[in-house]
Amino acid sequence: MENKTIYILAIESSCDDTSAAVMCNNKTLSNIVATQKIHEEYGGVVPELASRAHQQNIVPVVHQALAKANIDKKQLSAIAFTRGPGLMGSLLVGTSFAKSLALGLNIPLIEVNHMQAHILSHFIEEDNYKTPSFPFLALTISGGHTQIVLVKNYFDMEVLGESLDDAVGEAYDKSAKILGLPYPGGPLVDQYAQLGNAKAFPFPKPKVDGLNFSFSGLKTSILYFIQRETKKNPNFITENRNDICASIQYTIVNILMDKLKKAVKQTGIKQIAIGGGVSANSGIRLALTEAESNWGWTTYIPKFEYCTDNAAMIGIVGYLKYKEQDFSDQHITAKARYVI
Repeated sequence: MENKTIYILAIESSCDDTSAAVMCNNKTLSNIVATQKIHEEYGGVVPELASRAHQQNIVPVVHQALAKANIDKKQLSAIAFTRGPGLMGSLLVGTSFAKSLALGLNIPLIEVNHMQAHILSHFIEEDNYKTPSFPFLALTISGGHTQIVLVKNYFDMEVLGESLDDAVGEAYDKSAKILGLPYPGGPLVDQYAQLGNAKAFPFPKPKVDGLNFSFSGLKTSILYFIQRETKKNPNFITENRNDICASIQYTIVNILMDKLKKAVKQTGIKQIAIGGGVSANSGIRLALTEAESNWGWTTYIPKFEYCTDNAAMIGIVGYLKYKEQDFSDQHITAKARYVI
């Protein structure tokens, strides 16, 4: 099995990105992502529209992934797909397609946990990127999840702390909405933050026990702050946008780093990997890079293409499971809630 060339077709459809990738062992041959623009006018993902767009996108995206990889579907060793967590309608499209194609080609089917895949994306072989050794701590940060995970090996993970309410990505997007920025607003907050004074407006940090997070209180305090200031000055947001965004980002990054420091102290593990859409954020990347020199951590920051939802991260889990002969049968169903 070690010397065998394994080709995995991976499918990701957990939210609003349709993605397909072809892996040759632990290397990415292709990683195609079709984003859905329709949600922008609604200010957030509309589940029904997302699932319909997946149905339109999935065949051309898979076709493009195979063509770019220069692989015929008859060469595939297995099909890996996101089983969950995610939006049920979206997951059903990817799950149904993967099951049908695996059945038609008479090859194994491999189910993948989306959050586990964000963590294991660090094991995709890339030039100039190092992979973590076990055990390490993973901070998964996205629009739907915020977790600190103790990773003992590829398939032995323990959630040490998670958000009790909103995810960090939601805090970014809701803050952007309060400021009148278009969806998705998280990247825009990051963009403006780089031009502002991070200590211009202090926001409170929630007091949450252990390694858990909470972001709903921060969102509320930002809302009340903006309402109060715009009442005094209707042009407050326009005149202070960079400073407001910088202050929001500074607070969020501090919340995340405080919990990570606590997790390192609690476990004694100084290897930190990040994953998920928010790991593309410049403030978080900078804070982790500085932690290497400040506290002696070893940090692992993924390539931008592996931060947001993509099928290559599903493919690397598929490859690792293939080596273990860990396959699913045709009775497998999608799971909207699926713990690591």
